[in-house]
Amino acid sequence: MKKNSRIVLFVISLALIGAYFLPVWDISLEAPQYPEGLGFQIWLSKMSGDLNTVNGLNHYIGMKKIEPGSMVELKVMPFVLGLLIVSGIAVSVAGRKKLLYVWIIFFLLLGIAGGADFWKWEYEYGHDLDPTAAIKVPGMTYQPPLLGSKTLLNFTAHSYPAEGGYILITGGILAVAVGAYEFRKKALKS
Repeated sequence: MKKNSRIVLFVISLALIGAYFLPVWDISLEAPQYPEGLGFQIWLSKMSGDLNTVNGLNHYIGMKKIEPGSMVELKVMPFVLGLLIVSGIAVSVAGRKKLLYVWIIFFLLLGIAGGADFWKWEYEYGHDLDPTAAIKVPGMTYQPPLLGSKTLLNFTAHSYPAEGGYILITGGILAVAVGAYEFRKKALKS
C-alpha cells in the first residue's frame, strides 16, 4: 500500500471511534398533537430520547414495547466496531493490499448486515401487532421507514443517520475509495 493510503486508513479507523460517543441513527415522529415532535436516537449500546412516550403511543395500536436492554445488537455492536477499528489500524500498519481488501469487504458486510438487521427489526416491530389492541385499522402495518419518511396514520415517521451514522458511512465510502485507489495503482503497473 502507498504511504498516503496507509495514513488515510489509519485516520478512518481512528475516526470510527467517534461512533461510540454519538448517536448512530435518529427516528423522529411528527403529528398535530405533538407540535414539538417526538423521537429517539439509537446509539451503539443504548437508545435515548422520547422512548417511553413512543412506547405508550404504540401500545394503543398493538406494537411491542421497544426494550433496549433486551436487544442483542446493542450488546454486540460496541465489540464489533472495536474489532473493525483495531483491524483497520493493524491493516494500516501492515500495509498489505490483500489485507486492505479483506478489511473493506468486512466493513461493507457489517454495514449490509446492520441495515438488514435494522430492517428486520422494523418489519417485525410494525407487523407483529397485538390483536387485542385498542386501535385496529384493517390491513394497516406500522413499519417505520429504514431510510426516509413515511406517513403512519396521523404521524409522519422520519428515519435517518445521526452523527455517528454519518461517521460510519463516510468511513465506509473513504475505505472503498482507498481500495479503489490501490487497485487502480496496481492495475496501472501491470
